[in-house]
Amino acid sequence: MALLERVGTLLRANLNDLVDKAEDPEKMVKQVILDMENQMMQVKTQVAISIADLHLLERRAAENTQRQLEWMRKAELAVAKQQDDLARVAIDRSLESKKLAESFDEQISDQKVQVENLKTALRNLEGKLAEARGKSDLLLARHRRTRAAGTAAEASLGMNGNAASSAWDRMGQKVNRAEAVTQARTELLGDDIDDRFAALEKHDEIERLLADIKAKK
Repeated sequence: MALLERVGTLLRANLNDLVDKAEDPEKMVKQVILDMENQMMQVKTQVAISIADLHLLERRAAENTQRQLEWMRKAELAVAKQQDDLARVAIDRSLESKKLAESFDEQISDQKVQVENLKTALRNLEGKLAEARGKSDLLLARHRRTRAAGTAAEASLGMNGNAASSAWDRMGQKVNRAEAVTQARTELLGDDIDDRFAALEKHDEIERLLADIKAKK
């Protein structure tokens, strides 16, 4: 029946996969639990109806068996009264009741199978619902952790790939510029010292040559 097919679909549903694939896991979990609750109520109702139908069939079967016995008693009475025609009619009615009893037995057997199938589906659905209720908070918490970790990872990648890289580049440029300025200042200072020492040496050379000239004269 369609009801058992819907129940089977719910029982086969993997809550972990549903949460992982859902755009809104919390909404999805609540909907699954609601569907299970609705289906469970329908199954409970169907179980009650099926059990009532089984009891009705059993009662009608018992009544039919009683009629069969009653017709056979009447047949025996007719024979005892030497009314064979009436006995034949009673026997015929008894045979009809016997044939009807076979039909009742078949229907009762089928009804019992249906009742057991519905009871099994109800037990399974109750277990699945309890599992879903128990897992829902854990699954949603796990999903939120996963989503938060993914967001943090994306933010970290974004920082590493853009802002952090840009900041390091700017810092490197500042350091390079400072080093260049310092080097230039050092070179300028070095040039000034060299010039001063060269001037001193030149002055000494001039004085020495002047002294030599004076000594020759």
